[in-house]
Amino acid sequence: MSLSNTHKSDLLLVVVTLMAAISWMFSKEAVLLMPPLMFMAMRFLLAGSVLALVAWPSMRRLSVDQVRRSASVGLVFGVAMSCWVMGLFHATHVGESAFLTSLGVVIVPVIARVIFREEQPLSTWFAIPVAVSGLALLSLRNGFRPEIGQLFFVGAAFIFALYFTLNTRAANQRTVVSRSGQTVEKHRVPALPLTSITLLTVGIVTMVESAVLEPWTPTLENFSGMLALWITASAIIGTAGRFLLQTYAQSLSVHSHGVVILVLEPVWVALFAAGWFSESMSAIQLAGCGLIFLALLINRWGVISKAVKGWIRKPKTA
Repeated sequence: MSLSNTHKSDLLLVVVTLMAAISWMFSKEAVLLMPPLMFMAMRFLLAGSVLALVAWPSMRRLSVDQVRRSASVGLVFGVAMSCWVMGLFHATHVGESAFLTSLGVVIVPVIARVIFREEQPLSTWFAIPVAVSGLALLSLRNGFRPEIGQLFFVGAAFIFALYFTLNTRAANQRTVVSRSGQTVEKHRVPALPLTSITLLTVGIVTMVESAVLEPWTPTLENFSGMLALWITASAIIGTAGRFLLQTYAQSLSVHSHGVVILVLEPVWVALFAAGWFSESMSAIQLAGCGLIFLALLINRWGVISKAVKGWIRKPKTA
């Protein structure tokens, strides 16, 4: 039995969470050796350039409107990633940081509904408070401490929510009504050129920020092979591969509620951080992980129940 596009999208998003989680490790190692915004500029320009080489034929066929919408997604994403990497630079606990950032995942349905009037299934609204409760147990077990890193991550979470919704809309065919009342067809931007333009835009945004705010000379004079490894791994695995796969997954489903699957990312990050940086998780944090998985089950209950019913009704062969 072949999978539907919605099911394929969900499975691909799970793979995306694993790639994103390992990228946290690469990024943390890199920002210990160089300025954070400079790292982001190198990471995203490298990743975007690699994808642009492959995507060039399809990029040349894009309309001005498609390029503009792709760059707009990249601009929002660039601001979000700037907040994220500054939070990572100041973070004292990578696992907790990942859960704070993942607040953006549960904000997505709210953004899609309030700003873009996109209908959301009832299960999503039941899943959101459960996910938030899980994030609270994981991230705020000692009470909210107004540390600079935490504030950057919370700010990034809200901007990530807007980015994901804009990315989904750009990756799918839409019909909109203009201010003059005319119906306009918004053609989808294919995943490869959309991801290429988005990543290059992020690289340009962070490069300008770094040029204004950070010194480059010390890093360039002491550039090591290990630093090059972290940058390359972050660019190829954690950026080019991850976001191309994520954009493709989003293009398979027009609705944004599947994004709740991305709350898996902090769970993987916490597990990787435990092995990589020897971070530990308390009983309360483990309870938070359980609530997050419960939120996933609630959000995808329609798909799960349908699959179970199909399995039960499937006739047995001799």
